[in-house]
Amino acid sequence: MSERMVRWLIAAGLVLVLGLVNASIWRNESLLARGTLVSLELAPVDPRSLMQGDYMALDWAVARELRQRLGQGLPASGSLVVRREAGSSRAGLARLDDGTPLAERESRLAYTVRDGRVRIVTDAYFFQEGHAADYERARYGALRVGEDGRALLVGLQDADLGWLGPRGKQP
Repeated sequence: MSERMVRWLIAAGLVLVLGLVNASIWRNESLLARGTLVSLELAPVDPRSLMQGDYMALDWAVARELRQRLGQGLPASGSLVVRREAGSSRAGLARLDDGTPLAERESRLAYTVRDGRVRIVTDAYFFQEGHAADYERARYGALRVGEDGRALLVGLQDADLGWLGPRGKQP
């Protein structure tokens, strides 16, 4: 292979990688801008792992409820449906997604089962060093959810859905 061909292949590979990275960033930015705000209750986590360094371990009440309802019959991955309270972003488990159309305040949320745990979005929230006290009152995780069930964790909220963090406002 000639040196010119190798340079062309390297340049083409670089353009492809940068294109894929930018597409992923655009998808996430679009979800943050247009996704539905859904606040899911956090489930208690083993206190020894609640705060470790610069992150908080998370578990979700809807994930635990789903495990209790379906036990071992839960598919390894799929979607569940959560329903928001009227006039609020606070949501709870409605049902396992069966493909029926969603009602007005319902959102589809993707999940996976790994090591016997239902995983929704993430199991950790990372924050700036030295700000652990700002998040001790966390009771809800705020997500931006797309129509396809993809979601991003955007922040933590207290029992009244107030935003937590150094500035105390929506991220």
